Amino acid sequence: MSRTSTIARKTNEVEVTVDLNLDGKGIYQIDTGIPFFDHMLEQLSKHGLFDIKISAKGDTEIDYHHTVEDVGIALGEAFDKALGDKKSINRYGSFSVPFDETLSSSNIDLSGRPFFIFNADIPNGKVGEFDIELTREFFQSFTNNIKANIHIENKYGSNSHHIIESIFKSVARSLDIATQIDSRTDSIPSTKGNL
Repeated sequence: MSRTSTIARKTNEVEVTVDLNLDGKGIYQIDTGIPFFDHMLEQLSKHGLFDIKISAKGDTEIDYHHTVEDVGIALGEAFDKALGDKKSINRYGSFSVPFDETLSSSNIDLSGRPFFIFNADIPNGKVGEFDIELTREFFQSFTNNIKANIHIENKYGSNSHHIIESIFKSVARSLDIATQIDSRTDSIPSTKGNL
C-alpha cells in the first residue's frame, strides 16, 4: 500500500507543490524562499521520517504570511490525502522535545475534525527575517487541512529559535507515531467506523 500524495496549489499570491511519502526515510528537498521556514520544514521531514518535497514561490517581497499559510494548507492536504481511509493507523501521537533550555510538546489526533490549540509564548518578534507569529499561522493552516486535532505547548524556554524548532520537532515525532500502521488491526481506529 503506497501512502504518497502530490498536491499543487496556486493562488494569485502563491504557487506551491508538495510531494509526500508517509513511509519515507526523512529525505527532503524544500525551497519556499524563506530560509528559516525551510529549516523548520526540514525538521518535520527528518524527525518524522517523512519524505517531503516542497517548492513554493510567493509574494515574499510583500510579506512571508501568504507563503507560510499556503504551504501549511498544501502540506496538510498532502498528509490527509496520503492517509487515505486511515485504516490501521495509530491515530494518536504525543511527543515532547527538549532543545537546550526549551521544552515543547505536541498531541495529535487524526480525527478528521480540525481543532487547534497553540499554547506558546515565543519572545522577540523575529528569528532572522521570519516573523515568529507565522509559526502559529503555519500550524493553524496545517491543522485545518490535515483535519486533525492538534495541541501544541511550549512548556518553557527563552530562545525563540530553540522554541520554534522544538515545536516543529515535537510535531514531527507526534505525526510519525499517529500515522504509523498498527499491524494488529486492519480497521479504522474509531467506533464510528470512519474518520
